[in-house]
Amino acid sequence: MPMERRLPSFLEHLRLERGLSQHTLRAYERDLVQVRDFLRERWCLEPDEEGPDVDRIEPVDVRAFLAACHGKNSPATRRRKLSALRTFLDWVAEHRGDDRNPARALSSPKRRRRLPNVLTIPEADRLADSAQEPEGVRAALLATRDLAIVELLYGSGLRVSECVGLDIGSLDFQRREVRVLGKGRKERVVPLGEPACLALRAWLELRPLLRGSGSSDTAISSGSGQAVFLNARGGRLSDRSVRRLLKKRGVLAGLDKDVHPHALRHSFATHLLDGGADLRAIQEMLGHASLSTTQQYTHLTVEGLLEAHRTFHPRGRDDHKRSEGSEPDEDEQTTRRMKLEG
Repeated sequence: MPMERRLPSFLEHLRLERGLSQHTLRAYERDLVQVRDFLRERWCLEPDEEGPDVDRIEPVDVRAFLAACHGKNSPATRRRKLSALRTFLDWVAEHRGDDRNPARALSSPKRRRRLPNVLTIPEADRLADSAQEPEGVRAALLATRDLAIVELLYGSGLRVSECVGLDIGSLDFQRREVRVLGKGRKERVVPLGEPACLALRAWLELRPLLRGSGSSDTAISSGSGQAVFLNARGGRLSDRSVRRLLKKRGVLAGLDKDVHPHALRHSFATHLLDGGADLRAIQEMLGHASLSTTQQYTHLTVEGLLEAHRTFHPRGRDDHKRSEGSEPDEDEQTTRRMKLEG
């Protein structure tokens, strides 16, 4: 059967049975449409012909597709595209009644380990404290809302989609926790710190003023009636708006790092680990399905230790000179650096 005729049913399966978000569904569709267009050109199909038959795909076709992506896409993106194709072909094989999946014959492109962007504790404090002096009632309302968002993202490690998707009933100030609907529609409970509780309470007291500024019919139809965070028109706040306000706040705080929602999530996890929290507990709070995803933060703390050693220990600094006053030769410096970084 042509690939494009199977795609709608596959995407519906991902949405209903696996509970994937619209963002993830769009990524699957985009990658698989790219595979379809590549195969149509590779197999020299005429414009009036139906698209490539999914049952004809061979490992050599998958390899050629990945080769075409090389140089255009990062290893992480190529891994994602191969993963999308594997998942799709697994689904096709299941409906066909066999286990033939040509994408399984190829190994994934090697992941290039890139440490996530993390704020230091003083930088996180500056981000929370930074704000323009509000001019007018509307600006004061939004400033209170923005502080609550910063405290929640940094204090509880929520994903931006989880943050904007929160309803008032998800907050429990008595137990100091928030109930979150995460990836795959999996629910989890995350603790709320005292600063987050205070900021959220302050915002919720003012929220009705902003809620009243928008059309009731519009707000209800957009599903914002119980939304914790509202935009200036009284509708549910979007993740794009959160990214924009965090970037602006980072500039006001004078931070030279890219401040975005996931940077606060990374900072939340890293600071917990630095403080001695158990990796399994961090996994639970972040809502990671696999512990290996959470383990990326152990690399961050190791890098932090190495950097502290290089900066502050007399034997770790590159400008260290021996007591005799002689400078270690270049090979010795290289060996020492390799040992520290190994």
